[in-house]
Amino acid sequence: MAANSPAQAASSPLEQSRPAAVEPTVFMGRGFDACSAPSLKAMRAWAHGASPYGAVGIYISGRQRGCEQTHLTADWISQVRELGWRLMPTHVGRQPPCSERADSQQTIDPAHATQQGREEAAEAFTAARNLGLGRGTPVYLDLEAYPLGSAGCAQAVIDFTLGWTQGLHSAGYLSGFYSSTLSGVTDLLAARRAGAAPMPDALWYARWNDKAATDGDGLLRDNEWSGHRRAHQYHGKIKESHGGISLTIDQNQLDTIVAG
Repeated sequence: MAANSPAQAASSPLEQSRPAAVEPTVFMGRGFDACSAPSLKAMRAWAHGASPYGAVGIYISGRQRGCEQTHLTADWISQVRELGWRLMPTHVGRQPPCSERADSQQTIDPAHATQQGREEAAEAFTAARNLGLGRGTPVYLDLEAYPLGSAGCAQAVIDFTLGWTQGLHSAGYLSGFYSSTLSGVTDLLAARRAGAAPMPDALWYARWNDKAATDGDGLLRDNEWSGHRRAHQYHGKIKESHGGISLTIDQNQLDTIVAG
């Protein structure tokens, strides 16, 4: 990371960012995420112990969400919360400039990464608010896997993430970060250890090793996103059936902040 990066400068307003004052909700247990928010019928069928899951990841905003969200409304949010579900709101916006994914059509501009992160945060907390998810809600930034090795790409990812975090904090929301341990998480850890701030409040890391644990898999130190701030996506694209309804999901183990 460049030593004179504006995200690291001592006088930077990013370092003055503070998390929301509202006490967050913590969930410990298994969760799933699906490309599209499932129907209410499916959420009812999978609730109350019919499935092993108690939390669900939902894609609330972002210009690069991969699926239609025909069920995702404020009423859907209200009803699934009444069923006892906890939520991991997720935003899929601009992707790393070195992304090799064919569907990453809009990428971070390294020259404006911090400002673009703030802009994405504004889009995310507006969507959260419109869905009835108020202050203190965490929103997880989804940065899909990308190749490591480019200092410029890594810097853009970090500047974007710091801007994202500042933007959410200024609106009273909490910042989450989702990425692969082999790309975004590696770069984020390096930035944290170098003193970059403000860091996201929670880390959701993807490592498909079939271990339903949040121990960091040897990558995270004990003091990094400790105290109920970790989620682990440990298996992806699996079809499960509960209560007579099948869904294709990713499996997660959570010990982190959610929308309750």
